[in-house]
This record gives sequence, C-alpha cells and structure tokens, in this order.
Amino acid sequence: MSKPFAFTILAEDPETSARTATFATPHGNVPTPIFMPVGTKATVKGIAPTTLGELGAKICLANTYHLALRPGEELIRRLGGLHSFMAWNAPILTDSGGFQVFSHGPAVKLTEDGVGFHAVEYGGEKIFWTPERNMEIQQALGADIAMQLDVCPPYPAPEGQVRRAVDLSAKWAARCFAAHAREDQALFGIVQGGMDLELRRESLLRLREAGDFPGFGIGGYSVGEDHETMYASLGPLVSRYMPKDKPRYLMGVGNPTTLVVAVGFGVDMFDCVLPTRTARMGTALSHEGRMNLRHARFADDPRPLDEACACPACTGGFSRAYLHHLVKSREMLGAMLLSEHNVFYLLDLMARIRAAIAAGRYAAFQAEFLASPEANDW
Repeated sequence: MSKPFAFTILAEDPETSARTATFATPHGNVPTPIFMPVGTKATVKGIAPTTLGELGAKICLANTYHLALRPGEELIRRLGGLHSFMAWNAPILTDSGGFQVFSHGPAVKLTEDGVGFHAVEYGGEKIFWTPERNMEIQQALGADIAMQLDVCPPYPAPEGQVRRAVDLSAKWAARCFAAHAREDQALFGIVQGGMDLELRRESLLRLREAGDFPGFGIGGYSVGEDHETMYASLGPLVSRYMPKDKPRYLMGVGNPTTLVVAVGFGVDMFDCVLPTRTARMGTALSHEGRMNLRHARFADDPRPLDEACACPACTGGFSRAYLHHLVKSREMLGAMLLSEHNVFYLLDLMARIRAAIAAGRYAAFQAEFLASPEANDW
C-alpha cells in the first residue's frame, strides 16, 4: 500500500498492549486509538458536519448498504463522492453493509458467489451482491477506508455456521482484494470466528494469505455476548496474533468500559451508533456513568449535564432540568444536545487514553477508570 496510508506507531504502553499511532489517509491523519462516529446515511444523526469537527471527530463512518439503495452510489459519485456529498473534508470509512444484509435473517440467500437479500426497508427490492459488486459500490462512494464484504454470524451460532462464515469471509476477502483498484482508498480485511480463538486465528491467517491488507477489522463481536465472553478471545487475538504494524479496528463497539479494556489489548479503532442512538432515547454518557434524563430526579436539577465536560451541551448554560424537559417533551433539541455531548464524551475519552499511553501509564489509567463511576455505563 502506498505512503498515503502509512501507519506510524508513536508510543507503546510498558505494561499493556496499548499503543498510540497515526494512520495517514488522503484526507488527513487519524490519531489512534480513535472512536469513529457513525454517519449511516452520510450524516451523523443530529450533528452537522461542521459541529462534528468542532467536537473533535477526526474520521466518521458511512454505510454502504443504505447509501447504495438511497440515493445510490452513482449519484454520490457524480456529485464528487462522499466527502463532497456530505460536506465533510476529513477521513471517511465505509463499512461493506454486510452486517445490515445478514440482519435480514431468513430472507438472506448465502452462496459461494455472494449474498442475495430483499431490501425490505427500500420497497422490498431483490438484490444480489458479490464481493466484486460491493467493491464497485464502495469505490464509487470514495471513502478513504473501505471494508471487505464478509459474513457476520449471530451469537450464539452453531460451530458449522461460524466455520462457514470464516471460510466465505476469507474467500470473499481475496476477491475483494483482487477487485479493489482505487489507490487513494485503503481496503481492510475483516477477521471473523465468533468467540472461538482458534477460528479467529485461522481467519486472520487466511486473510493475510488473501492479500496485503493495510488494516484489519475485527467483526462478529458485540452481537449479544457478555463482556467477559468477548474479552476471552478478543484479548489474545489482538495482543498476541494480530500484526503490530497495521491498525486493528474493533467493529460496532462503543460503550466506554469496552473501549478502555480493548485499548489495553491493542485495539486502535472503534465505531458504534451508541452515542447518538442512546441520546435519542434521552440517555447521556458521563463522568458519573450513564444518566437517563427522563428520570424525575432531574426535573428541577439546575446543574449542567456533566460538570467535568467541556462540550456545548455542558458549557452552553443548559441545565439538567432543561434537558429533562426537552427529552420528556420530545423536542429535537434534546436529542441534538445529548448527541453532541455523547460524541464529545467518547472523543474526549479517547484523547485521555492517548495521553495516558504517551505518558506510559495506561495500566494505571485503565484501573482508575474501571474503578470510577464512569464505568457504570450499562
């Protein structure tokens, strides 16, 4: 892979596998560890692109499944690609849309060649995606980072189903690698294997044989398992077996405690809809742990949302009582302010994490965090 996608490790923690680095892309350098806000349909819900940048976001996501179906990748390509389309001149990552495809359950028809599905939320159109077609779509969208089309099994799933997901994902990775031609776009492979460490190792080995991917996603976690079940295989997979010279991206994970623990394993990148989705339900992440602003205890509370936070919602003169009122009244400003706060909180957490790694004290930071009220995030 050419120099625009160089991964440079800056510091490594002496007691854990945590590291801080930069991943260079054509639209700027991404500092890691990093949380990436999710803009499913080319927008992070409730947050304007300029505001997203002001909150500290360095990279955001968009979803191939949704954008291919509406408005369509050709329209986005004609309008200059995703960066121009959504007025975001910083790095973008597109997922393959495979998770959304496989969430259709029995309507999905999986073959060696690809996957067929009904786009039920878009008029029920019948669609068949091959890895090559998925690469065509993602190259038209033009994000800085694209993800291979993979097979994501549910949890729990029979061993045979997980093995088939590993096998097809590896075969499709090779086809995606062969079909991918944009030199200004990095293609990441995705490690599958459920909660089985040996299957995860097999998946990783086959991906490395499939092509020289500049980074690796870690899929198939946060699909219903508890934290300890995840950590049992994730920890050794990342810290012992994944390449040290390439970014490691834990897909779909965003609650604070998991971010802190996974960074200790050596994970570099995260994404999740959690900060904006929970905001729309009236919930805030905070230095006090999760806060449900619908609760009556906030009805006459004059304090800011989070007294240790510097986001616009916390420094703009909005009281907890006012936010409670907005949430209870279903006013859109409530969801917008809480979305800004939650995204800022996670981005600030990652900044604190990077600083702790650079100072060589990440083990202490992790222990302090997990013993604090912030860890009450469920």
